[in-house]
Amino acid sequence: MSLTFPVIDPVAVTLGPLSIADITLGPLMIRWYALAYLAGFLLGWVYAVRLAKRYGDNLVTREHIDDFMMWVVIGVIAGGRVGYVLFYNLPYFLSNPLHLFYVWEGGMSFHGGASGVIFAIIGYAYFNRLPMFRLADIVCACVPIGLFFGRLANFVNAELYGRVTTASWGMVFPGTDGQPRHPSQLYEAATEGALLFIILALLMMIPATRNRPGLVSAVFLFGYGLSRFLIEFVREPDVQLGTLSFGLTMGQSLCLPMMAGGLIVVMIAARHWPKS
Repeated sequence: MSLTFPVIDPVAVTLGPLSIADITLGPLMIRWYALAYLAGFLLGWVYAVRLAKRYGDNLVTREHIDDFMMWVVIGVIAGGRVGYVLFYNLPYFLSNPLHLFYVWEGGMSFHGGASGVIFAIIGYAYFNRLPMFRLADIVCACVPIGLFFGRLANFVNAELYGRVTTASWGMVFPGTDGQPRHPSQLYEAATEGALLFIILALLMMIPATRNRPGLVSAVFLFGYGLSRFLIEFVREPDVQLGTLSFGLTMGQSLCLPMMAGGLIVVMIAARHWPKS
């Protein structure tokens, strides 16, 4: 027994063909994956503005969030793409270097995107003389929104699916060997996205945790790393890599330093926490 995979066209909207000055363009296809990124950025911005108004203490303002959004977009896209190249497909890109810029072909790494955003936070806070951990807490509280929509888009695209399972909720994904597999994209949407968002939102609402800059960021780093590490046990390894040392996947290997980073952030931030 298995569930039927709800086949959804990866293309959400098709426009055109369009004619401009006797030049025919199109058809222009807008994919759910692109809309997921757009939804993540827009809703993340709205939530970040709300957090800045409520908890920014006039140190991080709406104007800062508005300006910082471009830094986030560049960090996510550039970091995600470069991370995918370095972590998952370096030999291919060494022989096809121009394909680094073919972002429409897919291939993004969350850990690379996260690294890009971390550099963006450090750089923006430095040049604008902002409290770095205060800005980081607001940003990290918003990241699960993008993760939620991104994983749903992975599910629609029938990509990054799970390993073979006998569970009754297993699904047969298009283009596979016909065996039921874990819908690991939905597991990640529920944990890395919805659950982590709720946890971080509650931490932002509680004065005892909110007033300890860096704590929310640390919980995000550790929480995402732990969630992804565990779900990788039922997610199909990347075909070009398989499993690495100790039977771990690349995703799990990258989550270990991420969890360690969360603990390090706590120790660094604790030096600057207000005395109770």
